[in-house]
Amino acid sequence: MADVRVLVVDDSALIRKMLTQILSEAKGIEVVGTAHDPLIARDKIKQLNPDVLTLDVEMPRMNGLQFLRNLMRLRPMPVIMVSTLTAVGAPVTLEALEIGALDYLAKPQLGNEQHFQLFARQLVEKVRMAATARVQPLQKFHALRFAPKVKPAAAAAAAYRRWIVLGASTGGTEAIKTLLSQVSAQCPPMLITQHIPEVFSASFAQRLNTILEPEVLEASNGLEVCAGRVIIAHGSHHLTFRRDGTAIRCILSDSAPVNRHRPSVDVMFDAITAVKPAQELVAVMLTGMGCDGASAIKRLHQSGTRTVVQDETSSVVWGMPGAVVDIGAADHVLPLDKIATCMLDLAK
Repeated sequence: MADVRVLVVDDSALIRKMLTQILSEAKGIEVVGTAHDPLIARDKIKQLNPDVLTLDVEMPRMNGLQFLRNLMRLRPMPVIMVSTLTAVGAPVTLEALEIGALDYLAKPQLGNEQHFQLFARQLVEKVRMAATARVQPLQKFHALRFAPKVKPAAAAAAAYRRWIVLGASTGGTEAIKTLLSQVSAQCPPMLITQHIPEVFSASFAQRLNTILEPEVLEASNGLEVCAGRVIIAHGSHHLTFRRDGTAIRCILSDSAPVNRHRPSVDVMFDAITAVKPAQELVAVMLTGMGCDGASAIKRLHQSGTRTVVQDETSSVVWGMPGAVVDIGAADHVLPLDKIATCMLDLAK
């Protein structure tokens, strides 16, 4: 198998050297070039024809986002954002994912060997994943801004018997947005675990809440699960639940990562059955790397949960959904644009 050819784009010579060294030492990866600004990167892409690009945001002569926007319109290719991830910078990184970047990685803390080793492993893993991912040309997301939010009528809420639980990872932020754009304020309770850094989950929920009909909130301790509300797992905690009289409320857990993730889809899928019978759930698995959620969705499926899985063609990475299909736990395997209608029909 041919090596994955990588072009490293960053204005810091130190970062370029570090990324080049990490990737060059990994089996099956070749760094074919580096660039310290987007204009040089543009020329090197033409000359070197890389398979994957690593890209910073703040760079001279052209902002990384503008370069990414041009790239995804004219020559779509897998891009991993490698930048400083902070709460302030979270909206910028989310915008990069909207434009077409596959994934993101925080630059390591200098002098922290443990953090550096984790960064190196994740960088290699994400670059290998990116080489196999499906990248779509840039398409503008058309969404209406709904204001004010209207609480669903009791009759509309009662139309749904099942709740929807959903897991996603790589490519999931955009897949979730696309799916929820087809969901009205009169929706059943929806609970989502997306693998996302802590600094992103609040911004992600807020971003969705401004453009979608349902109320979208980041999970917090005591938050009630109710019709018309979509709850996004906190980026550093598993999402679990407790019964409080007639209400079901969110509980954040900082227990150990599961499948290397916290929040974990497996944990949420297992936790929901403590407060809701499996027969009254619809479980959805969207694009993502790895197999988090597969074992739990099989347990749900065996207990009567209806399951819907994103198909391979429309997935950025068919790891998590593919794992569900492989173990025979998928009732419906559908392209992304067909999933919302199916899951809502099943929830009635």
